[in-house]
Amino acid sequence: MPTALTLFERLGGSAPGRWLFSRIVCWRAPYFATIAPRVEALAPGRCVVRIRDRRRVHNHIGTVHAIALCNAAELAAGLATDATIDKSLRWIQKGMQVNYLKAARGTLTATATVPQIGDVAAGLDCPVSVNMHNAAGESVFSASISMWITRRNG
Repeated sequence: MPTALTLFERLGGSAPGRWLFSRIVCWRAPYFATIAPRVEALAPGRCVVRIRDRRRVHNHIGTVHAIALCNAAELAAGLATDATIDKSLRWIQKGMQVNYLKAARGTLTATATVPQIGDVAAGLDCPVSVNMHNAAGESVFSASISMWITRRNG
C-alpha cells in the first residue's frame, strides 16, 4: 500500500482526485467519514482539510459541533505527521488540547503544521498545531495535538 503522501501526489492534482483520495482515507479510517472531509493539500509538514457546514455536523444551536472540529483537526494532524516522518517511523496520537474561538459556521478549513522532527531514538513527543478558519478567514478553532513518534519494530 502506498503512503498517504505518495497517493495524494498521484491523485491530488485535480478536484476529482482530491475527492477520491479523501474517500480512500475515510475507507481506511471510517470515523472520519462522519464529517465528509476533503483533503485539499498534503505535503511534508503540512496538511489542509476542508469540511462543509451541513446538518449532520450541527449541534443544538446550529453551529458545527465540537467533535466534528476535533475530527477534522485529528485528520489533518495525522496526515501531516504521516507525510513528514520517514518510513522507518510510526506515530500515534497521544493527546489533544483544543480552543473554541468563535461559533463555527460555513465551510471550515483546518491547516495542520508539523515542526521539524528531531531525534526519535527514545521516542519523541511532537506537538502538531492545527488552526481552523471559516470562509471569511476568521479563526474559529485551534488545537495542539501531541503525536508520539517512535521507530517501527522489525
